[in-house]
Amino acid sequence: MVARQMLVFCLLAGTAFSVPATRPPNIVLLFSDDAGYADFGFHGSRHFKTPNLDALAEAGVRCSQFYVTAAVCGPSRAGLLTGRYQQRFGFEENNVPGYMSLNGATGDDMGLPLDQKTIADHLKALGYRTAIFGKWHQGSADRFHPLKRGFDEFAGFRGGARSYFAYEEDEGPTENRMEYGFGDYRETDRYVTDLLADEACAFIERNKDRPFFAYVAFNAVHTPMEPDPADKELFSELAGQRRQLAQMTLSLDRACGKIVDTLAKLGLAESTLVVFTNDNGGPTDASSSSNWPLSGTKANHLEGGIRVPGLFVWPGRLAAGTVYDFPASTLDLLPTFVRAAGGDPLATEGLDGVDLMPYLEGKNTGRPHQTLYWKKENRGAIRDGDWKLLRFPDRPAELYNLADDPSEENNLADAHPERVRSLYKKLFSWELELERPMFMLKRYYEGKAMERMDQYRKQHP
Repeated sequence: MVARQMLVFCLLAGTAFSVPATRPPNIVLLFSDDAGYADFGFHGSRHFKTPNLDALAEAGVRCSQFYVTAAVCGPSRAGLLTGRYQQRFGFEENNVPGYMSLNGATGDDMGLPLDQKTIADHLKALGYRTAIFGKWHQGSADRFHPLKRGFDEFAGFRGGARSYFAYEEDEGPTENRMEYGFGDYRETDRYVTDLLADEACAFIERNKDRPFFAYVAFNAVHTPMEPDPADKELFSELAGQRRQLAQMTLSLDRACGKIVDTLAKLGLAESTLVVFTNDNGGPTDASSSSNWPLSGTKANHLEGGIRVPGLFVWPGRLAAGTVYDFPASTLDLLPTFVRAAGGDPLATEGLDGVDLMPYLEGKNTGRPHQTLYWKKENRGAIRDGDWKLLRFPDRPAELYNLADDPSEENNLADAHPERVRSLYKKLFSWELELERPMFMLKRYYEGKAMERMDQYRKQHP
């Protein structure tokens, strides 16, 4: 693969036309959507082919315990973009009726609060040209638009999912149509995964002489299951959705490879920090994704819902082919990027993330986080050291030692009641710091209310 060859060349020999070392690094965040933890070559997949991402893993640090802040798309992205637990500013979906704040929002009012600064806000203030390509999912209303949240350029869609092929002129909601800049809606005949890669590469080319931040938020491999027709003959050993997912993952890998190739060809590989990760665990029921050997899927707090791939490549700073085993989080991306760009993340109050570079470089041998938290409605989870507690609304809490049991098969709650009690209290203490949730899924709860009403009427004719 060209990407792999160019990366190895740049790492070992440098390039004759590299940018000056005094310039802060470019930053490229490659972000997939709903990918299964096991569906990558670098995580041991025997069927899925991801040669470009495998080469990226070999060129830098692979985090074996990398986490997102939520098991679903929108809240997870809010945590990543702000470096804060999104519940601190009320960004929590699926809230329980009756526990809603009085100003609970729905529809177009659901978005990343305007008083929250994003990664792009911070990097733009440090002189970076910033852009997002792909899925936004942080509010469809104009006031939440990426160009009003620190990004200089946008080519993508505001919503949470769309077709990989062009919509007809009057098809689908506006939030899921391709938009360029602000309000310029245009569909093309390009396969969307390829289109996003091309837009990112063009941005890199235009800004090769200045520091830039490219957030490439692919909708791949989120449903709908729509592989590139050019790949229809591939993966004949697989069937159904599993085959479609393998084809879509290969498209994702090629797109990432094209972006990495562009960096190398422009002499930017040595001066660019590249990160690849994913927004949450794979939704096995919807796409046949695999999170093996982890239990759970998208939308729950088992490891399969919240542990994701994490690759960091920065030639000259991070050793190639290494694995980092302590837990880290997408919360850490903002402070890591700000510090790399020459800023001081400690100057921003309220961040929950830390600068990962000293840890990934081996200069700091401690844990980036002793404790990590998750919450959705009255469900919650806490990881403290290697111990993890899951709290449920309808059954007793579960306790696992992830050092011995990453698949969460052996519930130790009965054997360690004092640890259950202490972790439960620690989780509750964290929740006391949070804002009341702002959002609710209005249609979902209206539907549930109607179901309960129908049941009541049947029982009381």
